[in-house]
Amino acid sequence: MGKALDSAVVLSKARKPVIRIKRIYHAPSRNDGYRVLVDRLWPRGINKEKAGIDLWLKDSAPSDELRKWFNHDPQKWDDFKKRYFAELENKQGILDPVIEKLEEDVTLLYGAKDEQHNNAVALKEYLEKKGKANDETSVD
Repeated sequence: MGKALDSAVVLSKARKPVIRIKRIYHAPSRNDGYRVLVDRLWPRGINKEKAGIDLWLKDSAPSDELRKWFNHDPQKWDDFKKRYFAELENKQGILDPVIEKLEEDVTLLYGAKDEQHNNAVALKEYLEKKGKANDETSVD
């Protein structure tokens, strides 16, 4: 292969966008891409200007009833996800602003202390199952 052709092949194999998950308490970085807060409640102690979010998608968060029932109990995780996914199914179009941005990197931001059992982790899984995200996602 000639050098010009090699360059064309490299350009055509552009990196796929990634969905990241990150606590809003961690500083924004250039790798975050489009930053979406997915909690219903604004996180305590976070200044809206310094948060660096592009979108607050509070209506995508679990209902207050589901959030309080779950209370970040890892034993309820699987049931929480089933119930949360059912809620998302009933909120047609609520995720469109995120889906439209999946051509670039997206970071789902959350405030929970539990980094493995929270609605951002569940939402990422939901998007993957629905085929709205590629399989090269990562957790920050």
